[in-house]
Amino acid sequence: MAAAYVLINTTPGKTGEAQKEMQDIPGVKSAHVVTGAYDIVVYIEGGDISELGNKVVSQIQAIGGVSQTMTCVVVELP
Repeated sequence: MAAAYVLINTTPGKTGEAQKEMQDIPGVKSAHVVTGAYDIVVYIEGGDISELGNKVVSQIQAIGGVSQTMTCVVVELP
């Protein structure tokens, strides 16, 4: 199993709508609107790193209002 945190910036006014869409993506365990340098933090799980990358590129980045993502792969799982 692989997991990652995806730090996301959105265009103004689209954060809430984008966050709701992310919650419907299989493998997304949480999607929170946050303060600071990023607008949304998503925790995703998948079978391997390749699957995580595909989810980010083909599903998360495809959501309207998503302007930038940074993926932080978890290197230590409990």
